[in-house]
Amino acid sequence: MIATHTIQEISFDKETMSLKIDGKLIKVTLDKISLKLKAANDFQRQFFKVSPSGYGIHWPLLDEDLSVDAILKTSA
Repeated sequence: MIATHTIQEISFDKETMSLKIDGKLIKVTLDKISLKLKAANDFQRQFFKVSPSGYGIHWPLLDEDLSVDAILKTSA
């Protein structure tokens, strides 16, 4: 069964991505999750789509996909 999540917000600074997932604030280092996101500009980072189930996040301009479960494991 695919886990579902509620993603309330996503924001970036130079080295990290912050997400509010299921009401919890998560912060992950871009080096650990995506070199494409680390190298991207602000516009590319802010243009994303969350899957309807909340299972994944897609950045079409970067051709990058991340699963929320993987992000949660990385932040642990």
